[in-house]
Amino acid sequence: MSEPSQATSEEDHGKPVPPIFLVGSLIALAAFIWLVSLLWPVLEDRIADLSTLQIGLLASFIAGLMTAVGALPIFFLRRISQSVEDAMMGFGAGVMLSATAFELVLPSVEQAEAQYGGVGMAIVVLAVGIGLGGGALLALHKLVPHEHFFIGPQSGADPQKIRRVWLFIFAIALHNLPEGLAVGVGFGGDDVSDGIALAIGIGLQNMPEGLVVAIALLSLGYSKWAAFGVTLLTGLVQPIGGLIGAGAITLMEFLLPWGLAFAAGAMLFVISHEIIPESHRKGHEAQATVGVLVGFVVLLAIDMAL
Repeated sequence: MSEPSQATSEEDHGKPVPPIFLVGSLIALAAFIWLVSLLWPVLEDRIADLSTLQIGLLASFIAGLMTAVGALPIFFLRRISQSVEDAMMGFGAGVMLSATAFELVLPSVEQAEAQYGGVGMAIVVLAVGIGLGGGALLALHKLVPHEHFFIGPQSGADPQKIRRVWLFIFAIALHNLPEGLAVGVGFGGDDVSDGIALAIGIGLQNMPEGLVVAIALLSLGYSKWAAFGVTLLTGLVQPIGGLIGAGAITLMEFLLPWGLAFAAGAMLFVISHEIIPESHRKGHEAQATVGVLVGFVVLLAIDMAL
């Protein structure tokens, strides 16, 4: 994949977002939730015969593809306003927070209580699992050379020895891997709707993320097709995580509460370490916070609809 002939730096805040756009977005989200609740009985019958490994891989693959779907508007525009970008990032953080709480943490506690027969051990499993998940992501961020779009190269590796586009790919892959892992693990429980809600939430979060990533690549001088290709490639990391998560739970069912807690810790790390700081970097904390609230409620509504 070729490097851009000339990297550019843009500080474009764009035009204010018209109220009709915001209202339209909320209506579209409400329609999406209604559609999910309408189609769920049919979908539930279709996936009833799939194994945990099959459905975990399929769901994480579809969720990963939503990253590329979100990037499609770059063929019609080159930038969005900074406030909209930060609100979109906040929306993704809210969706991930809701998914972590209701599709990972609560099922982990329920599974641990059933498996170990007490609240005390369930708390231990949750605390250790979350600590291990967050710690694993922290270690990967320290060891894997990567670069964020706005805060520069990360880790101790020499960025000059690796082509810059791969540093971006590694950074986004570190973001997407735990999401795929969470989707794969999420189908290990008895209630498949938890996994479906998690996969839908990750897919929703991937769409604005894909658009933000693709536009950032455009601003650095990459062509539209190169930006789209990189975004697609990073989304395809998620089924790898989904395969790992679903495979581990399939082979060792006793690991389910630990796996759910581990995935929760990894997701919380991504939210706190990457998404929220990224959405606050340009002074649009209010828009980002509104996005968090909307995203949290949207995923909760989807969960209740299922």
